[in-house]
Amino acid sequence: VYIMTNKRHGTLYVGVTADLITRVVQHRDGEVPGFTATYGLKRLVWYEPSDTIMGAIQREKSLKKYKRDWKINLIERLNPQWEDLFEQLLQRRPVLAMPGMATSHSACMGGRDKPGHDVSI
Repeated sequence: VYIMTNKRHGTLYVGVTADLITRVVQHRDGEVPGFTATYGLKRLVWYEPSDTIMGAIQREKSLKKYKRDWKINLIERLNPQWEDLFEQLLQRRPVLAMPGMATSHSACMGGRDKPGHDVSI
């Protein structure tokens, strides 16, 4: 589960994917038509691994229902400067870790990804 934006306190997009690195590259390159391309959302500001596919999909649905202020607080608790986390993700460093959260970079498959994708990033 991840959040993309165009700038600090800018437009937010919540998504889910089985392959976060590939998905962020698609967003950054404008390969994903629709909302993220229209608003130029190329900055990964938050992500959270999940142990199960269903858990990730449920988390995405919950986050999409969050009020904007709640999403901003979620981002700022772990990324107060709204830094683009993509480079850190590429280095495979656990950059966002909350107590009780899995620290591996395993992700889960969402409805927009092709079935059968490897579930690790």
